[in-house]
Amino acid sequence: MEEEIKNFIKVWVSTIISVSYCYYISTRIKPGVLRLLSVLPVIALFLLLPLFFSSVHFSGASAFFFTWLANFKLILFSFDKGPLYPLPPNLPRFIFFTCFPIKSQHNPKSQNEIPKWVFAIKVLSFGVLLRMYDYKQHMSPAMLLVLYSLHIYLELEIGLMLVKSLVFISLGCDLEPHFNEPYLATSLQDFWGRRWNLMVTAILRPAVYDPVQRIAQWKMSSDHARFLAVLATFLVSGAVHELIFCYITHEMPTGEVTWFFALHGVFTAAEVAVKKRTFMRQWKMSAMVSRPLTVGFVVLTTGWLFFPPLIRSGMFEKLPNEVLLFIDFLKHKLL
Repeated sequence: MEEEIKNFIKVWVSTIISVSYCYYISTRIKPGVLRLLSVLPVIALFLLLPLFFSSVHFSGASAFFFTWLANFKLILFSFDKGPLYPLPPNLPRFIFFTCFPIKSQHNPKSQNEIPKWVFAIKVLSFGVLLRMYDYKQHMSPAMLLVLYSLHIYLELEIGLMLVKSLVFISLGCDLEPHFNEPYLATSLQDFWGRRWNLMVTAILRPAVYDPVQRIAQWKMSSDHARFLAVLATFLVSGAVHELIFCYITHEMPTGEVTWFFALHGVFTAAEVAVKKRTFMRQWKMSAMVSRPLTVGFVVLTTGWLFFPPLIRSGMFEKLPNEVLLFIDFLKHKLL
């Protein structure tokens, strides 16, 4: 653990220096290809940062924060787009908004904020879930699928909420929530567009969806262009997830994760197309039916295509062990 902490410090020092270069040098270059060329060395460095870690959590977090989101933000920044435009007023804000999966909240009274007591229940549930791994050998495949799904969701939401709280304390600004109760989704469009990992959605829309749709409309109808843009967005997400899986499993990609996102891209695009038909506008499925269908489809396809690479590499043994090891490390250092 001590070695990982040392690598963590080295990575963050390198990151802060690199992002400072972007703030002081790249911003002086006219938006466009030349500015993009100026940030390419930083993008290349961010592709390497997850390799400095051996733990799943550190390598996975650095791949998500730097290799994916920060790099996409810098590419958009090169063309005066994305969350770094307009330019944050000072270097600390530029560093925070580049390196962390955060976005300024335009409506401070957003209803998407979860109450503190709900968050406390989720933390408690995650603690119970970690102990359930001791009885994993007695669980059926269906119970394991639910266990793994809850683990991924709760760990992501709790971790990102802690990051959000740290940034809020440091900057004092309102930030958008990362999740909006995804288990209440009534459709795939609702799940991916309005409830699951919203920072990723906010990045992929200007980085992939909008330009693909704009270019495709030159050659095809708006409906076909929209379908292609949705599919392209999911395929890019799948490719980046494959890369993240490579970092944390140290194994070559199998394509299963890309197929997972391709499948969801096709179904989401088809769902959007069907909803625009006149007869569908007059008929609405009850949430009591659509919610279990949506969540069930997500969970089942996750178990079919998304989880297998993680299961084969032993990730679901390493994840709870690393969390418990980190808790013991904190107890040893603080008590």
